[in-house]
Amino acid sequence: MDLTDPTSAVTATLDGPVLAVLAKVGKPLTAGEVTAQMPRGSEVGVRRSLARLVEQGIVRATEMGRNRVHELNRDHVAAPIAVLLASLRLEMWRRLRSRLSSWKTKPLYACVFGSAARGDGHADSDIDLLLVHAPFPGDSDPRRGSAALGRQLAGFANEMTTLQLTDREVARWRRQVDQLHEEMHAWTGNPLQVVQMSGYEWADHKRRNTSLYGEISRDAIQVAGEASDPLVPFVKASG
Repeated sequence: MDLTDPTSAVTATLDGPVLAVLAKVGKPLTAGEVTAQMPRGSEVGVRRSLARLVEQGIVRATEMGRNRVHELNRDHVAAPIAVLLASLRLEMWRRLRSRLSSWKTKPLYACVFGSAARGDGHADSDIDLLLVHAPFPGDSDPRRGSAALGRQLAGFANEMTTLQLTDREVARWRRQVDQLHEEMHAWTGNPLQVVQMSGYEWADHKRRNTSLYGEISRDAIQVAGEASDPLVPFVKASG
């Protein structure tokens, strides 16, 4: 699926993105205003598409002063399809949130980042997903060398013991991740690229303000993790 224009999975014409723009905006727009919000197509092409959609009755055209404006006819039997076209990316995130919430071994935090989050990927782009998990057996905290964090980390010792995954939970986690690769490809046709790390590692990325942490802070779409999560104070610790 083209992550810049998901409607192209359904139609290669401009009718798809035109309808998606009108459904999303929810107010009358001139042809130029529609074009400005389109992921592809020229104003000439948009005008032709609008004329055809007006002829079909799914778009209403009204003269407003010296301008001709267009809006989705939400009474049209095909209007729900336009609404669906406008929400294809949102449906992706909804499915992902639903799937991660159903996992038996849940992520502490998860987000989509990169081109999928920015909406500038293409049909062959990966969907980048960060999955932060509770520590696996043997995981160590890369921040322990920082004396400034010594007292702070001591306060989380008991929580870390409780949160550490068992070998059985680790095996389940890996099965779930493998299955998610298959599910995402079935949902979108795009390959899933997963970045996995423990809460220890994610907290260290924040402490060092790495490029990955910067990109995620700027663009990420969160798909799992609650503010009340018991590891949040630990994950957010920044030295």
